[in-house]
Amino acid sequence: MGRAFEFRKERKFKRWGHMARVFTKIGKEITIAVKQGGPDVTGNPRLRALIQTARSENMPKDNIERAIKRATDKDQADYKEVVFEGYGPHGIAVLVEAATDNNNRTVANVRSYFTKSGGSLGTSGSVDYMFDRKCMFRMKSANPYDLEELELELIDYGVEEIFEEENENEEMEIVLYGEFTAFNGIQKWIEDNGYELIAAEFTRLPNVDLKVLEGDAKADVEKLIERIEEDDDVQNVYTTMKPQSITTRL
Repeated sequence: MGRAFEFRKERKFKRWGHMARVFTKIGKEITIAVKQGGPDVTGNPRLRALIQTARSENMPKDNIERAIKRATDKDQADYKEVVFEGYGPHGIAVLVEAATDNNNRTVANVRSYFTKSGGSLGTSGSVDYMFDRKCMFRMKSANPYDLEELELELIDYGVEEIFEEENENEEMEIVLYGEFTAFNGIQKWIEDNGYELIAAEFTRLPNVDLKVLEGDAKADVEKLIERIEEDDDVQNVYTTMKPQSITTRL
């Protein structure tokens, strides 16, 4: 399996323990998608995919509808999507994605997290080049399929990695990773070919050698990540620390 599979396991494990944050994150993404493409799901593929993602995370229907309605309210402040880059303790590169209605507040908060951890907030471009932007899809099929044939067909649509994964209900899902710019094409292929779209998102994968940390050093970085992720403005945190396998966590 490739790097996408390795990081998918790590992020999946973390997500199960932070559902409230997941709902907040998806709610913001829905609001941003509506602001950019309108509230009509038939004409807004990004919104359509996000609603499926929200449902897969068991996000209440009222929360989804509230996020859509909030975006259409003329008094609703626009969220600005921003990226912060820096280095945490022990030389680990950290990239933070945020969606904020008050950039000054978010900058100050993120800077303080780095400083308190012994790290430093960097300038734009200081670590961004270490991460590749990707799109990720989860889908299911009611009919038999051949994973290798599926991979060969989807290569032309920008899919770079494909594998199967068992979900919480012990049902098999197909996970696809592709180029960031291939999102709309892959989503259309899924919808046009009878597959059930479970979830879709944008993510980042490190393209450099990952650093293995253990003991107190690993705990230092994890504490920084936790501080950042607890901020309501933060959507995602990516690092160059090698993820620990699920088997060693359980």
